[in-house]
Amino acid sequence: MAIEVFWGSGSPFAWRVLLALERKGLPYTSHLLQFSKQEHKSPQMLALNPRGRVPVLKDGDYVCFESLAILYYLDLKYPDPPIFGNSPEEAGTIMRVICEYSAYIEPNVTRIARAIFMDKGKTDLGSEEITTAMHDVGREARTLEGRLSKSDWIVGDAYSAVDMVIFPGIQLLKRALERPEAAALASRFMPVEVNYPALGRWLTRVAAQPGFERTYPPHWRG
Repeated sequence: MAIEVFWGSGSPFAWRVLLALERKGLPYTSHLLQFSKQEHKSPQMLALNPRGRVPVLKDGDYVCFESLAILYYLDLKYPDPPIFGNSPEEAGTIMRVICEYSAYIEPNVTRIARAIFMDKGKTDLGSEEITTAMHDVGREARTLEGRLSKSDWIVGDAYSAVDMVIFPGIQLLKRALERPEAAALASRFMPVEVNYPALGRWLTRVAAQPGFERTYPPHWRG
């Protein structure tokens, strides 16, 4: 029975699961839900995930939600190719960098993207809160730049779960900062290829992975 994945376009959490499925070459049935119609909170979805969030993965009778839990499950159930490294030490490093991203970068990316996409003028993009968030993102981006200046991938010598976790967040940030109203804020980060050349090359490298086009948020096209 094929894996089923329930997701929403533009969700960085859902995107990382799609990247993992493509990396592992696993056949799956895609269920694209419409956030605008609250499909992720339908009775059918609440039966799978009472929190009403995506992604949700269904593999036979087993249901898993929370994106990092899904990545971990996929790697144990379908270990080839591995996405959490080839040794306990590499797995530990991958998980540590994921935790660092979740703690120090992701909340700021979410804060900036929400201010630009959802608040639509209600939040001052020049406020101390947003400026601090952008400053913190820049500091962490320099850390990633240092890693990627020494290796093609964030941890080790292979595309792994940490790349899949961080890539969608960076793409969401870029998309937000491309908005005209974010021009002043964007100068701290954009263009990525100029300010963070190794990070820019890494973004291109991830986008060149087999199956990547199937994972790209449909509503971002055009």
